[in-house]
Amino acid sequence: MTEEIIIAGFGGQGVLSMGKILAYSGIMQDMEVSWMPSYGPEMRGGTANVTVILSNERISSPVLNSFDTAIILNQQSMDKFESTVKPGGVLIYDDNGITRHPSRKDINIYKISATNEASKAGLIKVFNMIVLGGYLKVKPVVKTDNIRKGLEKSLPARHHGMIPENEKAVMKGMELIEAIQIL
Repeated sequence: MTEEIIIAGFGGQGVLSMGKILAYSGIMQDMEVSWMPSYGPEMRGGTANVTVILSNERISSPVLNSFDTAIILNQQSMDKFESTVKPGGVLIYDDNGITRHPSRKDINIYKISATNEASKAGLIKVFNMIVLGGYLKVKPVVKTDNIRKGLEKSLPARHHGMIPENEKAVMKGMELIEAIQIL
């Protein structure tokens, strides 16, 4: 099993930390893992993306041109990464701010209204975990109990009090994910 993922959006959306939590969760499951962030010089509002590879075998290179799954959180990322999903792959997107929805006919497409749900529930800080939950519903590549371990590893100790809130957000994301196109 090898899962090659791109997570892309604006800085401040938790793109990099979502990838890091996923990577640590894979490590807790004895997987081979690669986590490669890419971001602009801006602290918030600039573009950010992260490539995560989870595998039961050695990973030869962290550099990828195509992905099994793309998790898209803004229009710029949709424009840039929709075409990089492998045929038969998965594209998951948050519909907030998306003006051009995915149009490919050779991939599985899912929508998650994570921004709206996080805003409505006052959970903006765990928006990314709602998205991660949606992804794990579609592709359960790591066990949910390893997500907790991943959170413990990646969050500073002073934020461990937020772990239950993050776990609830993952469960909420699993409820919210909506299939738009299934092959």
